[in-house]
Amino acid sequence: MSNMSKERFLDELRQRLSGLPQEDIEERAAFYSEMIDDRMEDGVSEADAVSGIGSVDSIVEQIMSEIPLTKLVKQKVKPRRKLKAWEIVLLVLGSPVWLPLMIAAIAVLLSLYVVIWAVVICFYAADLSLAAGAAAGLAGIFVYLKAGNPASALFLAGAGLACAGLAILFFFACKRITKAVIKLTGKTVIRIKTSFVGKEA
Repeated sequence: MSNMSKERFLDELRQRLSGLPQEDIEERAAFYSEMIDDRMEDGVSEADAVSGIGSVDSIVEQIMSEIPLTKLVKQKVKPRRKLKAWEIVLLVLGSPVWLPLMIAAIAVLLSLYVVIWAVVICFYAADLSLAAGAAAGLAGIFVYLKAGNPASALFLAGAGLACAGLAILFFFACKRITKAVIKLTGKTVIRIKTSFVGKEA
C-alpha cells in the first residue's frame, strides 16, 4: 500500500465500487483524488499521501456503511439492457420456484437475527430477576428483624447481597454481549452491501 500511486489507488477504488451508480463512483473518486492532491500540496510524497488516507478496503467499508442497502439492491437488480420477451416469460414462469426460495432465505435470516436478540433479552431478564431478588432479600431483613428472627434476617442479608453482586456482574456481561451483537450486525450489513459492488482486490 505504501508504494501505491494515486492513479492505481483511484482505479482500484472505482473497481471495488463498480456496482454503484457511475455518478456516485466518480463523486467518491473525485473526493479522494482531491484529498490526495491536498496532501501532496503540503509537501507529502504521492505514495505517502495515498497511504495516509487509508487502505482501499477500509475506505470501501466506510462508503458501504453510509449507502442505504435499498439503493444497492435497486442498482444491482436494475437490468443493464431491456429484457426480451422470452426472458420476461422465463422469469414469470420460474417465479413459483425462485420467489418462494428467496422469501424462505430472507425468513430464515430474519429468524436467526430475532433469535439472537431474544437470547440477549433473556440475559437482561435474568439480570432483572437477580436485581429484584436482591431488593426483595434486603427488604425482607427488616420484616424478620421486626418479627424477632435475626437468623432469617441474616440469611436474607447474605442472599440479597449475593444477588446484588451477581446482578451487577451480569449487567456488565449483558452490555458486552449487546455491543458484540450490534458490532456483528454492522459487519454483516457491510458484508451484504459489499457483495453488491465491485470485486475483492
